[in-house]
Amino acid sequence: QLQLMESGGGLVQPGGSLRLSCVFSLDYYAIGWFRQAPGKEREGVACINVSGGTRIVSDSVKGRFTISRDNAANTVYLQMNNLKSEDTGVYYCTASLIIPRGLGPSEVDYWGQGIQVTVSS
Repeated sequence: QLQLMESGGGLVQPGGSLRLSCVFSLDYYAIGWFRQAPGKEREGVACINVSGGTRIVSDSVKGRFTISRDNAANTVYLQMNNLKSEDTGVYYCTASLIIPRGLGPSEVDYWGQGIQVTVSS
């Protein structure tokens, strides 16, 4: 059974940065991040394959968010820069056998518990 543990969320001002971490227990899954804002559907943010050679980032965060992977530490990072109020939400670490097509949720096999990110002045 794969386990995912998120950390690094919190409150940050607009324009600030946060780095989310996800520690995973099995290393043969693509690892990604989804988020859900209040009253909105869950949205795929980024995903990285097992080797780290393929990374997909949603258009809404492209140029601001970077996903990376350290398999020696069993950890995936989401570096979030130039944060905006619309980035506020619960961020979920996910695991899937392949990178979900279109960063959709239907091909996600495991979900973390989620961590809150709030961007506000």
